[in-house]
Amino acid sequence: MINQMKSGVILNYAIFGLNALVGIIYTPFMLNMLGKNEFGIYSLAGSIVAYLSILDLGFGNAVIRYTSKFRAQGLVLKQYEMFGMFTILYSFIALITVAAGLVLYSYIDVFFHATMTFSEIERTKIILLLLIFNLAMTFPLSIYGAIITAYEFFVFPRVIQIIRIILNTITMVCLLYLGYKAIAMVVVQTAFNLMALLANVFYCKYKLKIKVIFKHIDIALLRKISAYSFWIFISIIVERIYWNTGQFILGAFTGPATIAVFSLAVYMQSIYMGFSTAISGVFLPKITAIVTKGDSEQTISDLFIKTGRIQYIILAYVLALFILFGREFIIFWAGNDYKDTYPIALIFFASLTVPLVQTVAVTILQARNRMKFRSLLYLAIAGFSLVFQIIATMKFGILGCAVTIALTLLIGQGLVMNIYYWKIQHLDILAFWKEIVRMSIIPTLLTFSWFFILNIYPINNVFTMCLQMTAFSICYIPMFLLFAMNDYERHLFLTPISNVIKKLFHA
Repeated sequence: MINQMKSGVILNYAIFGLNALVGIIYTPFMLNMLGKNEFGIYSLAGSIVAYLSILDLGFGNAVIRYTSKFRAQGLVLKQYEMFGMFTILYSFIALITVAAGLVLYSYIDVFFHATMTFSEIERTKIILLLLIFNLAMTFPLSIYGAIITAYEFFVFPRVIQIIRIILNTITMVCLLYLGYKAIAMVVVQTAFNLMALLANVFYCKYKLKIKVIFKHIDIALLRKISAYSFWIFISIIVERIYWNTGQFILGAFTGPATIAVFSLAVYMQSIYMGFSTAISGVFLPKITAIVTKGDSEQTISDLFIKTGRIQYIILAYVLALFILFGREFIIFWAGNDYKDTYPIALIFFASLTVPLVQTVAVTILQARNRMKFRSLLYLAIAGFSLVFQIIATMKFGILGCAVTIALTLLIGQGLVMNIYYWKIQHLDILAFWKEIVRMSIIPTLLTFSWFFILNIYPINNVFTMCLQMTAFSICYIPMFLLFAMNDYERHLFLTPISNVIKKLFHA
């Protein structure tokens, strides 16, 4: 299983690397072929349907936790009966999704008639219907992906995801080149999503030999799971308020062009988040097993610090690169029309760094079934965020919306949650931040120093930007390895490189 976990983390980064490559090559092509308004419509429809995804109610995470728990206890039959119960529940959720989606569909022109043309509203409606169908199909089949994760087989779903990214991108490029627009993109996404879900079903049945038993609904178990899932559900609502409400508010007060700029910043923020969650995403089964077996708080705290350091190694480098070269990168990549994306994305990156180096803490809360405080806190702060997003957008436009999101993130996920982790969950937060501060010295000094170099040698084209990024990396990486990493981290990062070199010389 350790190999599966390591392979899972490596494949997660392979996926993010592939997504980054696809983003660099494909996204400018897509933006150019769609146009700013069409991309805004596509993003708006996606943000609306994202609200329906909260109907998962946190059950997906519960499947992973309770499957891991029952496996640790050797309760195989109970797993299979739970899978049957969730299949029934998700089928009902799919029907509710369709009904709720149709209600949203009927109100599209009411919400956006002031900022969108009749044609834009009609296209938004069609895209919305396709996305509703996609989500409704996803719910009852998503249980199989959760089962694979709970069984700690991380390689298969990630290989499927890599294949899906490649085929989806190739198909999209062909359709856009032929003149098709956002509606065709959503059709393709739906088709590949369904194929990926069915691949998970096949793997569970024929590789893991999973059975789904429709015997009866265990009311006592459902109550326990619902109590656990409810707080996950609240967290999902909060995430939607943070990252999808902005498009809706901007759509009501500004229009598709502003939505496009904001959506691109949110897309870049999701990539930044991915660098962190690629690591923490494989830890829930392991931490659940540790908690179930009653291992010490110190063991969990040490894992939290160890993982947070590794996450920060990645995030510090990405953040430094974006601070120095992000504006020019966006202009060269997406076009001058999207230059306002840089300050929005930078605001998101800076405010997210604190919670992103602590994502394993959330996994610990999930394993301990202690999500209540976090969820209630985030819900309260998200409510304030929503109100002030509207006020700030009306007064200051897109920048006001982004700053509001960032400030509420820093207060809730930064300050308050760190006090909670320290005082209530007994994670060694002081030791954690001492480690992070020590590691920050090299990135901070180099980033500030490089601004002087940029003043002397400004970036004029893609070549000079790549040259500057390479020169910065040549200075940054060795210094970080020598002065910021510990022996374990140096071994972790250098061993794969050493193995590749050895193989090349032996070949």
